[in-house]
Amino acid sequence: MKMIAYLDDLGAPMPRVEFDVSSGVSPDRFLAALTDFSPKRAEIWPNIDAQHLKIHEVGANSADVTEGSSIAGGVWERNCYDWSTPGTVRVETIESNAWRPGSFWLYHVKPTDTGSHIHVTVDRRPASFKGRLIAVVLVIGGRRVLRRATEQVLQRLQQPAD
Repeated sequence: MKMIAYLDDLGAPMPRVEFDVSSGVSPDRFLAALTDFSPKRAEIWPNIDAQHLKIHEVGANSADVTEGSSIAGGVWERNCYDWSTPGTVRVETIESNAWRPGSFWLYHVKPTDTGSHIHVTVDRRPASFKGRLIAVVLVIGGRRVLRRATEQVLQRLQQPAD
């Protein structure tokens, strides 16, 4: 796990957080949840609120989705999801009230004998005062918070399906 913070042209931190999680959840199940844009998405992912979820387009290996949460008075981003490379999902910001275009989440998922190993890279480039405030929080404790959110998803995926 590592945390790197770069400074933007205004001297604000641009955090890059990397962490690893291992789980009994299969890679296929995790990747399916990551690319499931049904209303169930907000139940699985703790950082997505149903009221901030809007699906623009879903293709065979990509999606255009606006999602966010009520945190910090509401943070949303329109993202391009790309899962054309097996075992990898890249989520790149197109537009946001907090993050610059080009900010991203990158998930590399590999099978293990007992489930999966997931390496996550989160690169946040603040675009607003709100984004800069959240970036400071990410620099201080982002790895722990983001890793915990991913672990929550994995715990939910281990529950029996309804």
